[in-house]
Amino acid sequence: MVRDTNKHFKFDWITIILFFLLVGFGWLNILSASHTGTTINYFDFSQPFGKQLIFIFLTFGLIILLLAVDAKFYERFSSVIYIISMLSLLGLFLFGKNVNGATSWYAIGGMTIQPSEFAKTATALAVAKYVSDLNTNINNFKDQIKTFIIIVIPAILVLLQNDTGSTIVYGAFFFVLYREGLPKYHLTIGISILLLSVLSLKFGAIITSVIAFICLTALHFLSKKRLKIFQSIFILIAALAVSFGVKFFYQSILQPHQQDRISLWLRLEKDPKKLEQMKRTFAYNLNESEKAISSGGFTGRGFMEGTRTTGKFVPEQHTDYIFSTVGEEWGFLGSAFVVIIFVLLLLRILHLAELQKSQFSRVYGYGVASIIFIHFFINIGMVMGLIPTIGIPLPMFSYGGSGLWAFTILIFIFIKLDSNKINEW
Repeated sequence: MVRDTNKHFKFDWITIILFFLLVGFGWLNILSASHTGTTINYFDFSQPFGKQLIFIFLTFGLIILLLAVDAKFYERFSSVIYIISMLSLLGLFLFGKNVNGATSWYAIGGMTIQPSEFAKTATALAVAKYVSDLNTNINNFKDQIKTFIIIVIPAILVLLQNDTGSTIVYGAFFFVLYREGLPKYHLTIGISILLLSVLSLKFGAIITSVIAFICLTALHFLSKKRLKIFQSIFILIAALAVSFGVKFFYQSILQPHQQDRISLWLRLEKDPKKLEQMKRTFAYNLNESEKAISSGGFTGRGFMEGTRTTGKFVPEQHTDYIFSTVGEEWGFLGSAFVVIIFVLLLLRILHLAELQKSQFSRVYGYGVASIIFIHFFINIGMVMGLIPTIGIPLPMFSYGGSGLWAFTILIFIFIKLDSNKINEW
């Protein structure tokens, strides 16, 4: 009898509860950030909070559908799902609608659909399928290249749509591959390039090259396993190429507004007048967001009592900058609550991923956690001014049907796979 009872309640309810906590609390903040006037009609479907209610209601039907489908379907048809998703991205170049400079939406009637949000799930399924194939060895360079191609194709298509934020998310799959045995030198190379990029922008290519030379020299004499001369020379040349290449990319390739965002983040601009001008123009959202968060204090101003939120000082606050509403109205305690829920969700997904009997389910689970983590880390870091401003929503929290449904599909496919692990022996 116990086995029969558990069979009907085998879904991981902890993950489901955490998911709906974020969705529910997110809607409260969307309501606060988007309502107008003194009286509120909670079913005003012309307002963002009313539309989000519709999206949430439809999410229940989507969840039922996802959990009703046989778990093996997602593995068997992962390649088909990936191909359809890539075709939907390609179709944007012909039929896409341009919004805020990005051609990332299909206009269907009175609503828009953003296929790049769903492409993340399709890529996670495709990566899980290929990596778990019996003929794939992630330590094999040829298989690494094939895996990178699966990831790079949607990233390039999204980048060509001028959606930099969504493009960066595909870097999340590095964590997945590292878990599955990707050689450690990839991690070393990735961190080194990131550090060289930041240092070259902050201190210049020449100083960065000198720092790289000093570090290599110290590594050569202090390490037990010394580098050979030709290895040291190759690494130094690569470091020089990265340092000067990043500087060229920053000055010649990036758009002026992108340069300004990086300049503000790294504190490259020293002119007080230029800094003030930045805060009044492209950095206005960030400046007002920081003011809203700091004004919340420890306990916050109270639900719908945030002066900067109700005064609409932060443009588009119900979307990418929704966390500033949390900071102002719920204070440090409310912000910590949101962060803790996200951390618990991530830890729970990683825990479940490790319990999977099939490699496909495990790899997909790590893909889910990695995608959510990148969104969570970048969005909150952006809103607080810790990283450059990048247009990326807070999962399950920011306004938008495409985002909500895409994360619902991403998570509940894994919940379905997890519920089937007892049959994977």
